[in-house]
Amino acid sequence: MTGSRPRRSPEPLAWLLFSGGGMVAALLIPVLLLLFGVVFPLGWLDAPGYPDMHSLLRNPVTILVLLGLCVLSLFHAAHRFRFVLVHGFRLGRAGMPIAVLCYGGAILASVVAAVVLISAA
Repeated sequence: MTGSRPRRSPEPLAWLLFSGGGMVAALLIPVLLLLFGVVFPLGWLDAPGYPDMHSLLRNPVTILVLLGLCVLSLFHAAHRFRFVLVHGFRLGRAGMPIAVLCYGGAILASVVAAVVLISAA
């Protein structure tokens, strides 16, 4: 034994992003869908006007919350999709390319979401 440490797997980070994305998506997306898909269109509450929404979306905290929602949801979806491909369709031999494509796509989409949210402010 040379005393070398075993190589660490990035799997715990993937599971952390997966569980965080599932939690955030489960808490925030239904509320947003209810408000903007049901409550405001049916007139149960007055919909916020353009100046109100614009000032809200220019707030850095709002940008961080929306960016967190996007990033964590994308990583949740990427991990779930990778799991289905590798374990559900039994494509374990192509596990590394699938992981690179899934998580790389989530990273790319996260960067696009960040650019869109920051440029809109």
